[in-house]
Amino acid sequence: MFTDDGRPSDDDPREHRPRAGDERTTLVEALRAQRLTLELKCAGLDAEAMARRSVPPSTMSLLGLVRHLAEVERLTFRVLMAGRDAPRLFTSETDRDGDFDGAVPDPGVVARAWEAWRAEVDFATRFVDAAPGLDVTADDPGNLHGSGGGPMSLREVLVEMITEYARHMGHVDLLRERIDGRVGQ
Repeated sequence: MFTDDGRPSDDDPREHRPRAGDERTTLVEALRAQRLTLELKCAGLDAEAMARRSVPPSTMSLLGLVRHLAEVERLTFRVLMAGRDAPRLFTSETDRDGDFDGAVPDPGVVARAWEAWRAEVDFATRFVDAAPGLDVTADDPGNLHGSGGGPMSLREVLVEMITEYARHMGHVDLLRERIDGRVGQ
């Protein structure tokens, strides 16, 4: 949500959520708000703006962040929690920064990035909705998620995903402001 005068907007869709929910509701809603923030901050931009890099030598861009977060969603929910064998979307063993390096100003690349991100968010949402509780665990033997290796609960995964998005939303704010001067709440 953008504000031209720096004041909060009354129509921010992130603000209309349960405020007195249980632990699961609180975590799910916090993650939903972070995901929605990504979409709001990227709204209305063309492929060139989405792919515009931050400050050299960084390869960070809004498009790269959408691709990166799609990859993180996939590795976290589809691979780690659901135990599915799913190939990486944009990175590989030989191109660990493919999510950012491949973020080029092409409308098709942008569309595929959003499609991948939305598909992974949809999978994650369905997985969390179907989970019997937050104590469901998965094993992270390769320390893929910075857990130190070993079991991770769905509770911990949700907190880690909220943290991942929140960390990148500061980047998103700065990138968007650099593109067109727009700032948001």
